[in-house]
Amino acid sequence: MTRIHTALRFSEHGIRGCSSGSWYGGRSRWTAGVTRQRRYQSQVVRDGRPFRMAVLGSGPAGFYTAYKVMQGIDKAKVDMYEHLPVPFGLVRYGVAPDHPEVKNCQDKFTEVASSPDFTFIGNIKVGQDVSLKSFTNHYNAVVFAYGASKDRKLGIPGEDQLNGIYSARDFVGWYNGLPEFSNLAPRLDLSDTAVVIGQGNVALDVARILLKDVNSLRTTDMTDQALATLAKSKVKRVRVVGRRGPMQVSFTIKEVRELMRLRSVAFEPIDQNLIPPNIPSLPRTAKRLTKLLMEGSTCDLAHAEKSWALDFLLSPVQFLPASGTTLSPLESIEFARTKLVGSDPFDSTARVEISTDHHSISTSLAFRSIGYQSEALPGMSELGIHFDTKRGIITNDYYGRLLSPTPEVHVERPLPGMYCAGWVKRGPAGVIANTMEDSFATAEAIIADWNDKAPFLIGGNGWETLKGETAVKGARTVSWEDWLRIDATEKARGKAVGKEREKFTNPRDMLNVLD
Repeated sequence: MTRIHTALRFSEHGIRGCSSGSWYGGRSRWTAGVTRQRRYQSQVVRDGRPFRMAVLGSGPAGFYTAYKVMQGIDKAKVDMYEHLPVPFGLVRYGVAPDHPEVKNCQDKFTEVASSPDFTFIGNIKVGQDVSLKSFTNHYNAVVFAYGASKDRKLGIPGEDQLNGIYSARDFVGWYNGLPEFSNLAPRLDLSDTAVVIGQGNVALDVARILLKDVNSLRTTDMTDQALATLAKSKVKRVRVVGRRGPMQVSFTIKEVRELMRLRSVAFEPIDQNLIPPNIPSLPRTAKRLTKLLMEGSTCDLAHAEKSWALDFLLSPVQFLPASGTTLSPLESIEFARTKLVGSDPFDSTARVEISTDHHSISTSLAFRSIGYQSEALPGMSELGIHFDTKRGIITNDYYGRLLSPTPEVHVERPLPGMYCAGWVKRGPAGVIANTMEDSFATAEAIIADWNDKAPFLIGGNGWETLKGETAVKGARTVSWEDWLRIDATEKARGKAVGKEREKFTNPRDMLNVLD
């Protein structure tokens, strides 16, 4: 049994005992809206046709939701829509090239896609090639699982004006071959010091890629363009900066351990005053992480070719230019020192106060890594779908049912047949395993609602009908069989140069394979 199959079985067992909520049952907080919900019952068509579901997004959230629903509803039909010609979303474009084991879930996704009840429709843009309203007319359910397409900004002077400042999301997308960022061309040859603002896993991914021997990446699926740029990099030191302390960092033990073990790369010791005095009393994860930070790297500073540091208690104030003009390259970053406040400054939820004491770091290269953010799709508001712009999620009941405000009775009611999964449901946090569990929870809510004869959308023939609408608009769609041809071509290109694959970074080149 493969690792992914084992993970699936274990997680399904773990989730099965969790409640999926209910439209009508028990003491659900939606019980107050029962009378209003039931009037939608007449809109539900149950004429012997199979349950048909549209999934918007082909990343882990979309595939795990589809898998679970196809398991739980007999003869369920799933049509999956993706705006790029190729599937897998975050797995293809967000997972670091030197972490191929994380991409093993693609094997499970391919298994799901091989079902005769599954249809992949790639290279289709919602709002352009097909309206969101069209989905509601031809499916029983629509699942929004399109992830987070933007990143959060710092909102400080110089961020959008100076050269040498990059989004970590853009940088990760660039070295992974995401077409949107194929022309990023980061200047890694202008500074020996890079500053990464943020202390999550993505921040450590950026640091590791900058510090790692480029030759160790040549057999991965990192693009040739990225390899060539990294080979010319002058970065010798990376500073990963955060507003709080070591007990409040967001990165995982696995990520920091990998950095500690990089050959010829040293970790600069952190201030011992930031470490709790009684380490044995810490929770298990915090204790392991603290010991790892105190032990440091396997390479000492005296013999290191490169180094990295975790700088704590610094809040960015502004990016400063070299010559004082707004079009100049970055020269330094000004930070305000912060102080942990509260009864226990070593608590993982401790907050900070910003002081008037400032500190500057000289650099011509900076990366912003403070989180991703989802955006609303065109046509959502017309369907009564509420997108929380502050949190960057679709308003939902935690189980994945979309909620729409009902001002006249001051309650939020579920929208029949509308669901969400993944980052657009709970925010951009966690690893793929978290997304799997979250998506299974959404699927279980769908299955429970279908079995309870809750209101759904009207149903229909799904893609069989919608393909006519997209054809009129001139959309060139990509099937799963088409993707397999693109996949085989990328692997052949990679094999020719000793790599796992060489990705196409332009959708036109992907489509040319099919001509």
